[in-house]
Formats: sequence, C-alpha cells, structure tokens
Amino acid sequence: MQLAPDRHPDIVCARRDYPDGFVVGPHCHAQAQLIYATAGVMEIRAAGSLWLVPPQRALWVDVGVAHALRARGTVSLRTLYLARAAVPPGLPEDPASLVVSPLLRALILRAIESAGASDPGGRHGRLLGVLIDEIATLPRCPLQLALPTEPRLRRACEAILADPGGRLDMAALAVLAGTSERTLARLAERDLGLPFSLWRQQARILAALPILAGGGSVTDAALSLGYASPSAFAGMFRRLVGAPPSAFRADRSPD
Repeated sequence: MQLAPDRHPDIVCARRDYPDGFVVGPHCHAQAQLIYATAGVMEIRAAGSLWLVPPQRALWVDVGVAHALRARGTVSLRTLYLARAAVPPGLPEDPASLVVSPLLRALILRAIESAGASDPGGRHGRLLGVLIDEIATLPRCPLQLALPTEPRLRRACEAILADPGGRLDMAALAVLAGTSERTLARLAERDLGLPFSLWRQQARILAALPILAGGGSVTDAALSLGYASPSAFAGMFRRLVGAPPSAFRADRSPD
C-alpha cells in the first residue's frame, strides 16, 4: 500500500492501483476505513456479506472488521483511514455501502494530492475536516449480497457467483450442493432471509456492475447475464439498486 504522508494525526490518505483479479486477503485495521476507487469495481467480502463497489459508491468499514478485496477490472484505490477519534457520529459498526457525492470525490482526490505538502496556513487540515463532515452525510445504498454459512447452500451460491448468467436451474444446483431442491430453498430462507430466486436475481444485478464500469452497454450486461431483454434487466436493476444501470457506466461521474 502506498501511503501518502499526512500531517493530520487522525487521518491517513492512501492510494494504490490494482490489476484485474488482484486479491487482498482477509485483514483488518486499527482504524476505520472508507474504501473508495476512482476506477474499476471492488469485490469486498466482510461481515458475512459481499459488496461490489463501483466508483459511484464507497464502502465504510469500521475499526477491527475483517475484510478481503478482489479487483474486478483495473482498480484505482483512493481510500482513507480514520482513527476512532475522527469517525463522525452516526456511522455504523457494520460495513455499509455509501453513495459518493461529487463533492466527496473531489475532496478525496484533493486530500491525497495535497497530503505531505507544506501546510503553513492549515488548509490541508481544514480540507480534511470538510471531508469528514461530508462522509457523515452520505446516504446508504443497497449494493450488498448476503453470503451463507451453511456448507450446502454456500456451494450453490458460490456456483452462481462464479457464473451469474449461467443456466443452472434449481435441480442442478441442488445436485451440486448435495441436497434436495426443497432443502436448498429452506436453507436459503433460513440463512439468507429471502427466497433463493431473489438472492440469485440480486447476484446477477451486482454482477452487472463490472460490465458497466468496464464500458459495456446496458444491452451487453443484460445479454451476458441471461435476461430476455435490456428493458427487463434495466427494470430489475432499478428495483434492486434504486438507480438505472446507465448511472454506473464508466463514462458517468458519481451522482
């Protein structure tokens, strides 16, 4: 990790570029972390859930929470570590996906650019203060996918995550999991808190984010994920994410 020298005692700015497929194994920090990237999509596993984090979103991870990262596309990580004293009130102890405002993006980039430079008038410190205030106001968004702990259900879910647009039906997934369709459905309701079919829809929608962030069209995403039409995909995407898929295209700024 390339750390930008920072004169603020409670905040460290960091930047690192990861190639596609790069993995950072499970780890945790003594500081809270705002994980953000200006390009690429990060697949982050933490606290029993999976998040796909495109440039329009960031992931808040509190002190001591173990997490792992995989780059989906070339990732330009621009992240912040906050000491407990600097964490604004109201942020959760559990990981949370946050909507990145244009102001926050600009503040993060400027903070990393100016870290380590001479700061006789305290401008950098004031900039970090505004940055913290902005983090505290960010709305949350539903880009989270629960991960099961039960081994049979986990085998079926990992098969879907490996090929979200695949054609494996419930019967084939049950065979792969080593159980019956009825048991698999029951395990999903118990471990995931929702029907297996809805979990699969959520996994497909999240899998569209790397396609869109990589420059693919809505049609590309729809066809690769097995949807009958771009309109059917776009409708499901908006229902589950709360924004149209076009908002996550690579040429779109955070909004």
